[in-house]
Amino acid sequence: MQYLDFEQPIADLEKKIEELENLSSASDGVLNKEVESLRRKVDKLRDSIFTNLTRWQRVQLARHPDRPYTLDYIELMTDEFVELHGDRYHSDDKACVGGMAKIDGETVMIIGQQKGRDTVSRQYRNFGMMNPEGYRKAYRLMKLAEKFNIPVITLLDTPGAFPGLEAEERGQAEAIAKNLKLMAVLKVPIVTIVIGEGASGGALGIGMGNEVFMMENTWYSVISPESCSSILWKTWDYKEQAASVLKLTAPDLLKLKVIDGVIKEPTSGAHRNYQAAAKAVKDQIQKSLKKLTKMKPEKLVEQRIKKYSAMGSFKKA
Repeated sequence: MQYLDFEQPIADLEKKIEELENLSSASDGVLNKEVESLRRKVDKLRDSIFTNLTRWQRVQLARHPDRPYTLDYIELMTDEFVELHGDRYHSDDKACVGGMAKIDGETVMIIGQQKGRDTVSRQYRNFGMMNPEGYRKAYRLMKLAEKFNIPVITLLDTPGAFPGLEAEERGQAEAIAKNLKLMAVLKVPIVTIVIGEGASGGALGIGMGNEVFMMENTWYSVISPESCSSILWKTWDYKEQAASVLKLTAPDLLKLKVIDGVIKEPTSGAHRNYQAAAKAVKDQIQKSLKKLTKMKPEKLVEQRIKKYSAMGSFKKA
């Protein structure tokens, strides 16, 4: 199990517990009381650390290599998932996964960004960075969902849209813009959930929902802390300060009315308990769909347009 730097005190205690448990089993449980005492200490330490996380620490948790990805959530939340491939123009973008599935008997279209867990799969999934064909695949699946009156669920987890020359040549900006135009007027419910990183237009390209939620330890921003630091200070050394001023965490964006709610994660983060994390996401999806599926298509479009038009503030000079 991998620990982040701020989790090191927890790691040290858990290592000590493991050592004592091995000794205790060899000495007929003589050290059981000491083990239980250390476990209580770990629980208190964990609660103390995870109730006082900085914005940068939440960014680190959102990027944790053991964190559940889109396909993990699909496997744990749904039945009969049928993945659909290709954009019908160029190719199949492996950074974007999508298809029809059932959540407790209700058919939905799920679209999300997928990362890899090792060198080979990370390259295969392009580190979760979608190309134009990924956004065009998402466009095709959303139109298919609209045709059959199926709600759309989008799961965001990307460091950004792929910035390569070939992506620009194939119309990266146009593909994202076309998705935004479609999602503004799509006649079926859209529920969007940030499950990891939500960076810039790469996330927004499949992120315009009637209701938008963030998991507790995720981030959603126009720019990453590192890129912000490199622009303002000409170095990545100020990424923690950048994360602080960007106000990119779930509590920040709920306060700013950019999102509609925060999904609570298991203690220590979603990567420590996939089942609990998936259940929390599934419960929120079902709660949102119960409300949104009662709305008429024109009301769904009106609500979505009003939601995004109301964001931000301005003053007349």
